[in-house]
Amino acid sequence: MRLLGGFIGQWSSVAKEALDRTMIVAKFLCLLHVTNNYLCSSTLVYGPSMLPTLNLTGDVVLAEHVSTRLGMVGLGDVVLVRSPENPRKTVTKRIVGMEGDTVTFLVDPMNSDRCRTMVVPKGHVWIQGDNIYASKDSRHFGPVPYGLIQGKVCYRVWPLDGFGSLG
Repeated sequence: MRLLGGFIGQWSSVAKEALDRTMIVAKFLCLLHVTNNYLCSSTLVYGPSMLPTLNLTGDVVLAEHVSTRLGMVGLGDVVLVRSPENPRKTVTKRIVGMEGDTVTFLVDPMNSDRCRTMVVPKGHVWIQGDNIYASKDSRHFGPVPYGLIQGKVCYRVWPLDGFGSLG
């Protein structure tokens, strides 16, 4: 009987150690989740729409999520936005109009100089890529609900030669 008690005692200490380590990992993952979703996150952005601000081949940027929750994004800010056309996709664009602003834009800059003017509705922003010739933005899908803004891009962290603030 003494042998059985020693065996159970040994396994209970192993189980306690495993549970302690599992709790440490769970706490770390919770912290990572909160940080990534509510404070700041790094994101790889690529494509021609934000040339020359961001590289065609890709930049890693740091986006903070507090400003968007506090309504502190404005004209000129580069933001991460859930695509209004494909909710699985995130796009990086610049805010060029806030609610109530009148925005004038080229309808098809590649083929004509025809302009259109519109007022950004309440609760929406107007976003455009810096490269108007290769950007699918509010000129194509209209004003974007403010709730689709996921974060404000504040730093480029990679490549290192381009490290620094975007704002």
